Amino acid sequence: MHFSLSRRCLVAATLATLAGTGALAADNWPSKPLHLIVGFPAGSSPDLTARALAEPLEKALGQPIIVENKVGAGGNIAAEYVARATDGYTFSVMINGNMTIAKLLNPAIRYDPLTDLQPVGLIGVAPLVLVAPAKAPEGKAFFEAASQAGSSWSYGSPGVGTIGHLGMELLKSRAKIKPEHIPYPGYPQVFNGIQGGDLQLSMLPPALAMNQIQAGKLRGIGVSSAARSPLAPGLPSLKELGIANYDMEIWNAVAAPKAMPKAHVDKLAAAVGEIVRSPEMRQKLALQGWQAVGSSPEGLKNRIDADVKALGAIIKEQNIRAQ
Repeated sequence: MHFSLSRRCLVAATLATLAGTGALAADNWPSKPLHLIVGFPAGSSPDLTARALAEPLEKALGQPIIVENKVGAGGNIAAEYVARATDGYTFSVMINGNMTIAKLLNPAIRYDPLTDLQPVGLIGVAPLVLVAPAKAPEGKAFFEAASQAGSSWSYGSPGVGTIGHLGMELLKSRAKIKPEHIPYPGYPQVFNGIQGGDLQLSMLPPALAMNQIQAGKLRGIGVSSAARSPLAPGLPSLKELGIANYDMEIWNAVAAPKAMPKAHVDKLAAAVGEIVRSPEMRQKLALQGWQAVGSSPEGLKNRIDADVKALGAIIKEQNIRAQ
């Protein structure tokens, strides 16, 4: 079959347009193994999530998924690596800090999560649990006691700039309480501080808090999410206790470099979302301490924007810098 010159020109223009939008590339992408980057060591929560995702994603995309751990700087080394990737086959499972406030906490880092990364999809969320000594008052009575105590109370976190620190500073502004911050090397020291009477409150992930609460070693006051969480059964939301405009969760998500074509991101996002919403993956994530979501890229972007607005205001107001 022979095409006229005008017909050939029309076909060429159409192909060029499709290639420009990524439609053709998406049809045969991926055509080789993909690299899934994790910024934390093997056995960590992000690593376990990434490896749980990798196997079904291999089947969905028809290519091997190679999980690589690039550890350091609270996940920012891996995030920078992904942000700079231009091969179209590199993506990552990240925690919320790497995708939102990393640059605000440390202006020296060499990537900007808001401009150098693309959101692919939210994997799972979890609230923080506000905890206190086992004999502390419950519910609204706890906040009344905290208000009366002023700065004589102290709270602990695993370090300046961590979500436990920022979450509590945001709570202080919403609840009009004034406990002083004491940073610790990690959560075990925070537990000891509360049980030893050096601390009166802290905000912990439910996977760490609930065993201590159920064992009677800590008092669970409430969860930081807008509604109750299946990850912290029996605990009210802080909103129920009268704390308005407070909604904060920790989360993990899939991110891609800015250089990855949108058609590839959309194809990856569709596969990830379907996997995360499956009963099998929901169960795996629940065992890891996550409530499965499986959002679209737009849904993840909305979560990023909300976190940056709320936490960014606290960071700027108090000039907080990561240590």
